[in-house]
Amino acid sequence: MAIRIRGKVLMPGTASGTLLASDEPLSFWGGYDHTSGRIIDRRHPLAGQNAAGRILAIPFTRGSSSTTAVLLEAIKAGTAPAAIVTTAPDSFFALAAIVADEMYSQALPLILVSEDDFRKLTSGADARVDEEGLIEVGSVAAL
Repeated sequence: MAIRIRGKVLMPGTASGTLLASDEPLSFWGGYDHTSGRIIDRRHPLAGQNAAGRILAIPFTRGSSSTTAVLLEAIKAGTAPAAIVTTAPDSFFALAAIVADEMYSQALPLILVSEDDFRKLTSGADARVDEEGLIEVGSVAAL
């Protein structure tokens, strides 16, 4: 059964892919390999998973401004998530998305959802996001 969640657009764009979700924040500095898209923080629940081309749902980042640099390098290398869904405005995600759009003409959709809606997102589900912040989860072919 498909679900629809209306989020707030922090950076517009469209994307579809398999959800990769965790209720734990992620540090991109030392936690995300920008050359492959793999989550390399061995203590994170998503350790070993590859986020490249997927819709990454994490509540927020953990760490410093280096998150912006790592995410920007991943966008440039084509190993970034297709979109990011989060529960709180995150200046590190936003800055990377804005710079990537300006420098590389590559949008990284960034959508903010409530904590209740965030809990509905589970890894492995097909999903897509649209320009207005609608997140559709379920069989993308059926949506």
